[in-house]
Parts: sequence; structure tokens; C-alpha cells
Amino acid sequence: MNSLDFDKRPEDTRVVVAMSGGVDSSVVAGLMKEEGYDVVGITLQLYDHGAAVHRAGSCCAGQDIGDARAVSEKLGIPHYVLDYEKRFREAVISPFAESYIAGETPIPCVACNQTVKFADLLQTARELGADALATGHYIRSRANGAHRSLFRPVDADRDQSYFLFATTQEQIDFLRFPLGGMSKREVRAAAERMGLTVAAKPDSQDICFVPQGKYADIIAKLRPEAARPGDIYHVDGRHLGRHDGILRYTIGQRRGLGVASGEPLYVVHLDAARARVIVGPKEALETHRIVLRDMNWLGDAPLAALPADGIELFAKVRSTRPPREAKLFVRDGQPIVELADGEAGIAPGQACVLYADESDETRVLGGGFITRTERSRRSEEMLARLEALPAA
Repeated sequence: MNSLDFDKRPEDTRVVVAMSGGVDSSVVAGLMKEEGYDVVGITLQLYDHGAAVHRAGSCCAGQDIGDARAVSEKLGIPHYVLDYEKRFREAVISPFAESYIAGETPIPCVACNQTVKFADLLQTARELGADALATGHYIRSRANGAHRSLFRPVDADRDQSYFLFATTQEQIDFLRFPLGGMSKREVRAAAERMGLTVAAKPDSQDICFVPQGKYADIIAKLRPEAARPGDIYHVDGRHLGRHDGILRYTIGQRRGLGVASGEPLYVVHLDAARARVIVGPKEALETHRIVLRDMNWLGDAPLAALPADGIELFAKVRSTRPPREAKLFVRDGQPIVELADGEAGIAPGQACVLYADESDETRVLGGGFITRTERSRRSEEMLARLEALPAA
């Protein structure tokens, strides 16, 4: 039986497995080997492994490369390490820094999947004569007519569809996700059964090139000129103080604002051009409408063919939040999402991922990056007045 939906025997099907050195991709390689596929493991070196070789919670460097090599030896499959450091820096790290400096909240894992993993590595897999590229992501795909479609995984707690929304149809047709129907517990049990040394290895937690989640430290190192001091304003127009650079703030942040106030304050807007941080009450964060860019639409009907009044679906605006009721429509070629109940803490640069419904096994319809948010009329008017204020 060919579990990857190919009309030929597993032994006649070559599968390249993207091996990060973690338990998930290692189990994928093991399962493919057990099922009789012609398996080739590839690990990407994405950044300076010397600085991260002993850092827990990382991936794609140092010990992780060694772990992937050890697993490949255990399974008896060929394994190659490709140096993608320069490509990773150009396609992921530099755009991440530029986006952060512009006051956005970028998602480098999406960019990595878009470029390094599902473009460059996928092309390498094709050059090796592979029929498919398999990864350890928790998402499912299955045939849908002449193509394949993406669906949320069985293990909702491990759902990685938010980070894979930008996967194109051509890529989806070539990719396979063997863990989509398994829970994390089952994956670790499989690793133990196979005798893999990574069976109990902790999952990666941080963005691989941002130790302990300290974004500001990385940006300051990459772009020292970005740490430009500026003013902190309340949305009502009051000048509350100064800051050492907007790169130290994100939309929705409450702690570490550097100002004293008798009320809980949150970062509600970052004005990168004027180096201004705008703070206000939590209600000033509530967003009901989102304008998207770089839309990747995976629905059956073309985006341009949507009804003028839009379609009802579900939208996810943060990786840790569940999909919520929403409506998608297009105005002058611009995709716009209206959230039924509103969401707080939404920032430009984040992703808005769209689903057919709210169930754990629903189809992924694609999504886009947030370019602009619209809040209540009062909040928008207050922000507009602040735009006209001269420097303090």
C-alpha cells in the first residue's frame, strides 16, 4: 500500500525527508523507511551553528545536525547537510529585521517555509528525483480532484496550519505530512519503538535565530541604527515620556512600557516614521476589520469570483488563538476580513489564516499578511489626531 497516494509501489517512490534533528521529522523518516519507501534525509544548516550548538530549544544548527545524522545512520538512509546560511539570512533574517523596524510583528517561520524549505529545498528534492518532500509538520493533506488540499491535523494542540498558510498549490501537491493523523504522544512512542535517540528530545520553542525570544537584542545587533529614541503618547494626546526605540515594543504589549500611569496601558500603535509609541486602554486594541496583502488563496473558486458581499468562513489571527467567525470580501482587488466579534492585539506583519469552519479537521483556505487594521471609529479618530501632533 502506498500511504502517500502515489499509484506505484513504495519501493519505487523516492521521498526526501526534511530532517531538522527533532523527534517529529525523525519519526517521519522512520515511518517512510518502515513502509518501504526510497528515503533520503536532508538537513539544512540555516545559521551559525557554533553560537547555538548547546542552546536548548533551537533547531537547524549544531547538535540538531548531529542528531539528524545519527537518526539517519540508525535508519540506514542516506543523509545530506546543505549549507543554506546565506540564503536564510537573505530570505528570512533580513526581512524579519526590516519588518520589525517598520513597527510590524513579522513571522519568520512563515517566511522560512515560503522560501528556504518549500521553495529551495523542494527544488533540491526534485533534482534528486524525488516524488515527494515529506516534513514533520502537524497538518494534513489529501487529494481534492486533480490537486491536494490542506486540513488541520488530528492533534489540535500541535496544529501548524497557521505557519503553512502561504504554501502554494504547486507546493502542496508535492509535499506530504505523515504526522497529520498522529498525536504528539503517538509520535514519541513511535520514536521509542524505533530506538531513536531523539525520542525524548524537547521541542524547539524559540524562533531559531532569536535566543530566549529577545527580538530587540537581535534587531539592535543587525540594525544598530534602528534603536532611535522617541516619544510615548497616550491615545488621548497626552505625552507620557520617552523610549529607547520602537523595536522594544509590540502591539498589545502591557509590561515594560517605561511610563507610570494609574490605569493599565497597552501598546496600541507604533508610528515607525516618527519613532512614536502610542499606548492606551485595552479597548483601544479591539479590531474588527483587517486588510491583507500577499494573499495565498487555496479555495476552489478564484478569489476574484467571490460574491460582492463576501463569504462567511473562520479566521485565525494569532497562532495560539482558535479560528473565529469572520467574513472575507474583496474591494478594489484588496482582500479584507471582517471579524464577527473583534480581536485585540492584532498587528501589521502578522498572518490572518482562513478556514472553512471551526472544527479540528477543517480545510485550510489560505490567508495573507496583515497590512492594516481598522478599529472603532473613536480609536481611529484619536490615532489620526496624534498623527498631526508635532514632536514633543
